[in-house]
Amino acid sequence: MSLNADDIGKIIKSRIADFDVPVVTAQSGVVTALADGIAQIYGLEGAMAGELLEFPHGVYGMALNLEEDLVRAIIMGPFEQLSEGDEVRTTGRIVEVPVGRELVGRVVNALGEPIDGKGEIATKERWPVERQAPGVIDRQPVNTPVATGIKAIDALVPIGRGQRELLIGDRQIGKTAIAIDTIINQRGKDLTCIYVAIGQNAASVARVAALLEEYGALAHTIIVSATAGDPAPLQYLAPYSACTMGEWFMEHGEDALIVYDDLSKHAWAYREISLALRRPPGREAYPGDVFYLHSRLLERAARLNDNRGGGSLTALPIIETQANDVSAYIPTNVISITDGQIYLEGDLFFAGTRPAISVGLSVSRVGGDAMTKALRKVAGGMRIELAQYRALAAFAQFSTDLDRSTREQLERGQRLSELLKQDQYQPAPVSHQVMVIYAGTNGYLDQVPVVLVSEWESQFRRWISQTHSELESELERRLALDEDLETQLKQALEEFNQGFDVGTATAAATAGEG
Repeated sequence: MSLNADDIGKIIKSRIADFDVPVVTAQSGVVTALADGIAQIYGLEGAMAGELLEFPHGVYGMALNLEEDLVRAIIMGPFEQLSEGDEVRTTGRIVEVPVGRELVGRVVNALGEPIDGKGEIATKERWPVERQAPGVIDRQPVNTPVATGIKAIDALVPIGRGQRELLIGDRQIGKTAIAIDTIINQRGKDLTCIYVAIGQNAASVARVAALLEEYGALAHTIIVSATAGDPAPLQYLAPYSACTMGEWFMEHGEDALIVYDDLSKHAWAYREISLALRRPPGREAYPGDVFYLHSRLLERAARLNDNRGGGSLTALPIIETQANDVSAYIPTNVISITDGQIYLEGDLFFAGTRPAISVGLSVSRVGGDAMTKALRKVAGGMRIELAQYRALAAFAQFSTDLDRSTREQLERGQRLSELLKQDQYQPAPVSHQVMVIYAGTNGYLDQVPVVLVSEWESQFRRWISQTHSELESELERRLALDEDLETQLKQALEEFNQGFDVGTATAAATAGEG
């Protein structure tokens, strides 16, 4: 059988007609204006929102404004070498960052590139920085605690895995310290941590990295840094990139914790970008979609159901207020997005209460579901007692004649407040928190002078580890205080109090202050 030229032509034409594999071609455009890290590009009719654009000299950008006859894009990196007339090409890819376990223990920038001088990071996957949050059906209730090691949080405003708990307060009163202590407390546990530094100076980020390394916490932490010296587009991108890195662990059935430090500066960076993109300004010059800026980020924190692997991503966003003004635009936005807030008061901080957590204004909307059974049992009435103490103390300062029950309530409140004070970088295990809070709420500290409560706790912690280590380990293992353990704890507290010498403790406390 032979084929003539016409038959061969028909066969080729039919094969071509049936060939339906799409051919992707990169579109090109031309930079027509360039200023403040924003490029105005003519062309690129098929560009996607958030698409990665390729500029000359190895520089990349991200398309944000898709207008009728031009595209405005943010440039992710130095733009001094670029100029009007440069060619820009689409890549067909949304902006993405490397993800995977290889990032743990490293310091990277907003694009996932290493900046710690420890060499390249050989990751196997790259995920888009903007990803859809898990739906309601894909989630399960938040009922597993994130142990921060901070008594005032774990006992009063507990944080659960998959929760979004806001840290809010004025500058320099301990918001970052709480986040760092929480990360340090995960040492040897199953929670991978991500710390995002937004708009801070490079020295602060280096100090955090050094602290985490000193306390053995960098081994389970990724630091994503977009300092004040970086362009605003990188500060805008950093939290989304870090969230994607955290989602990798969540999607693989693991638990992760992410700290956004802080979202106030993130909003400032976005305002700067938006004004340069010529988007209409609104309240306080922020663009109209500034609420969506943070809601689409924080909604990605979740605890997935078992069908999706059961992993979780817990978010601790930080917001800086000015003169305790929680009613400002950005603070109220983020408060309405999160599942509760830990409010730090400047007055408490400067009065020596550290961490300076306001019991009355702080709240966790997950509540007791995120507490261990033992803590829930011993700290159940502690919040009410402290709130009543604060209210009584405000009135009692105007009166010298108080009845006995009021005096006892004030004294108990003073000791409980003192008990919640905690030194930085010294997170307490759950077993220790249960024992000392039980002592405080059941009258075992009523005869201890207020100024010696801290010394009592310090000595008790050493004594219980030496003489009743089995009680401590059993509490840590069970995370519940049954009748048998409670009896043992009562006996231990009575035994310790009998040997607690106020005079010796006073001398030790004085020596410690000296």
